Amino acid sequence: MNLSLDHINSQSPYQISESGGGLLFETENGVRYRVNFTEEFPIGGCETFQFMFSKLTTVHTSFDNNISRTLVLIIEEFFRVNHDVLLYICDTSDKREASRNRLFTHWFRQFSEDSVYEFRSASSHVEDEEFYAAIIVERNNPKLEAVLEDFEKTAEELNK
Repeated sequence: MNLSLDHINSQSPYQISESGGGLLFETENGVRYRVNFTEEFPIGGCETFQFMFSKLTTVHTSFDNNISRTLVLIIEEFFRVNHDVLLYICDTSDKREASRNRLFTHWFRQFSEDSVYEFRSASSHVEDEEFYAAIIVERNNPKLEAVLEDFEKTAEELNK
């Protein structure tokens, strides 16, 4: 992905390192997180990468604003070096996908610059399971309208 760890770490509250093709960071409470980007199907004619983050430690701690700030800095670095689309799909493994969707949406809107990014989310009910997805694209992306139309169309199709 060619992300600059130096650039992220110059602003991040938590030190980011690279491991196994992903990014790792640990909070002051010892909670470890992994961030990965995987190439997905194009949306609106733009290359698309799924943004995934997972908690590697089972320690339960109180809310930590620095986690969300760190994640947004990683996303901002992605867009600093790429002009593609980020796709976020909430994990459904423990039936907490609705909470994850609300939290990620809150984090991103709290820390990102609204004038720079278009953030769209959608949900779909398939076979007794709710799926939540979001896309993040720069507002200056020349294919912005096509990206948004494609995402909305796909979301509508999933709900039929």
